[in-house]
Amino acid sequence: MTLVKKGWSSPFSGSYLSDFFNADKLFDDAFLQVERMPAVNILEKEKAFILEVAVPGMEKADFKIEVKDGMLEISARKEEKHEELKKQYTRKEFSVSAFSRMFTLPENVQENAIAAEYKNGVLYLEIPKKEPVVVNAKKVEIK
Repeated sequence: MTLVKKGWSSPFSGSYLSDFFNADKLFDDAFLQVERMPAVNILEKEKAFILEVAVPGMEKADFKIEVKDGMLEISARKEEKHEELKKQYTRKEFSVSAFSRMFTLPENVQENAIAAEYKNGVLYLEIPKKEPVVVNAKKVEIK
């Protein structure tokens, strides 16, 4: 009887190697499309949550921030196009980078008071907390 390990394959076997040498698959959209999620730091302070999203190379106009049904969505899209005309050739290059991140907001935040600022490649969001409701105890007299 022979034991065969399943669920694993070498990168040098089967379709991996043939895909690498197949020029049609090497340069197709799936191979070249790299999705990068920005790193996010979440800090909790006494009166607010602070989100720091590392997104260098973007501009303020590239971002879209929405709050709906207790969810915070941060997304961005940036397109760059370059064209170089020389005597014997034309070179056109373009790139698109985009991301979308969603966060569930806790119930103790003020959704309508979220502030954002983009500075030095970092998007900062301040999400203020609601003031805690103080219930004054009432003494009930027994008759």
